[in-house]
This record gives sequence, structure tokens and C-alpha cells, in this order.
Amino acid sequence: MQLTPHVYVSHYDDGHVAHPGGSNNYFVGDPAEGMILIDTGDHNREWTRHILAYYADLGRPKITAIAITHGHVDHYGGVDKLYDAMLAPVRVHPKLVKTMQTLVPKEMVVPLRSREVLRTGGDTALRALFTPGHAVDHVCYHLAAERVLFTGDTILGSSSATMGDLFSYMKSLQLLLHYRHDYIGPAHGAVVPPPRGRRLVQWYIDHRNEREQEVLTSLGKGLTKVEDMVRDIYPKNLKKGLREGAGRNVRTHLGKLIKDGRVQEAEPTYRLKR
Repeated sequence: MQLTPHVYVSHYDDGHVAHPGGSNNYFVGDPAEGMILIDTGDHNREWTRHILAYYADLGRPKITAIAITHGHVDHYGGVDKLYDAMLAPVRVHPKLVKTMQTLVPKEMVVPLRSREVLRTGGDTALRALFTPGHAVDHVCYHLAAERVLFTGDTILGSSSATMGDLFSYMKSLQLLLHYRHDYIGPAHGAVVPPPRGRRLVQWYIDHRNEREQEVLTSLGKGLTKVEDMVRDIYPKNLKKGLREGAGRNVRTHLGKLIKDGRVQEAEPTYRLKR
């Protein structure tokens, strides 16, 4: 699918339960001049073949860079086979360099710089934006000329995103607001067109702020245990299988509030079992 004059979407239904709506890889640029590939899928041979078939349909253009969003295997697992077909430098966050050097020649792994501009063989330019939160080595990419924001797993198209560090994640969302966009190109789920694409980053921020206020309200009631906060915040009929995820969500918010200086974590106490 061609999204804009210089953005082509290779969509693959990987069947993963955590990827509703499937997964996306992006070819950015002009097939006649040069392109950048964003992400490589995982080790799944069929996924790799799917990307290579799409590459062939584009006329096997010169690939000036293979740009990885972050170090989860469903984003870099196919890099060795795609590198062999494209012989392009692999551009990654500095924290991901050592992992990539086990998969492709070391000299072909080039660390990104924050806000660095990557160019194709033509005039197309992508800006790399360091966006920790979902992962410490996460990078989003911005195509200013066509107002497209490639968000990896920071913002998804058909589900909410998970994060390891909410404090950093919220700062990353604020950074993305500064880069004008009409389209969101997520790694998983549907591509988000205008007008929703323009509003989605702010919606993510508002949603997280609302959940944070709910956690603060629970703390204000004197609740100190995560399990009690989950019962207070979430619906009474929340399925048992979802409670563990809800607990992780609450803990993530508590971690951010501790870093914000708004919550203090009490030391655990110990006693002999009787």
C-alpha cells in the first residue's frame, strides 16, 4: 500500500496475540532513487519473505539504510536476511549496536545520533527521534515533508502501548507533539490517517494522565497495596486474567510518581513465619 508519495507500507498479519491488526514495515523514499526500510520483522521466514516480495514489487530499489525502531525481536529479527539482500547499513540506537553486530558485519552497524537526519538517494529525509519508554533504545522517525510519524511501539494503531518506564515514556510523547504530523505509522495495527492521526499523541498523553489521577485518588483514600488500588480503579467485573496486567499498569504509574517526587515507597518489613 502506498500511503503518501514517498511512504510504502508492507503489512503482514503475523498472528501474534499482542499485535491486533497485524504488523507493518515501511519503505520510505523514491523507488527510482533510493529508500530506507524501517524495521525487519522477527525470525519468521514467511514474514521475511513477505518483506522481500514487497521489495521486489518496488523494483528492488537501492536501500540506503535499514532503520530499526528498538531492540525487541519482532523489530530486528529478520535483519540478517534482509541485510544480505539489501547490503545497507543498519542504523540503530547506540544501546542496540552490540546486539546488531552479532547479526550483520560490525562495520555495517552505525549508531544513530539524537535528531539525526537520514537521507535516501533522493531528497527524502527522515529524522531519528530518541523516544525511550516502551524500551530504553526506542527510536521514532519523522518524515516532515509528508507529515508522517513512524512510531514503532510507542504508539500503536489498534491497541494501547506498553511501557517499561512511564516517566521516560511521557517525556517521549511530549517530544513527539513537537513534530507536526497527519499520519501515524505504527509498527503494529492500522496506519492512522488524518484527522485522528493528528490527535493520537495527545490522546495517549491524556489517557495516561487520567489513569495517573485515578492512582493518586486511590492513594488519597489511604490505599497502599497495588491489589487494593486495582480493585478501586478498575471495574468490579474485571476478568481474573486481566488483573495481572492491571496490576502492572498501576505499578508503572507508581514508578513514575516516585520519580516525580509525588509518592514515597515505604520500605518492606519482615517477620518470622509462625
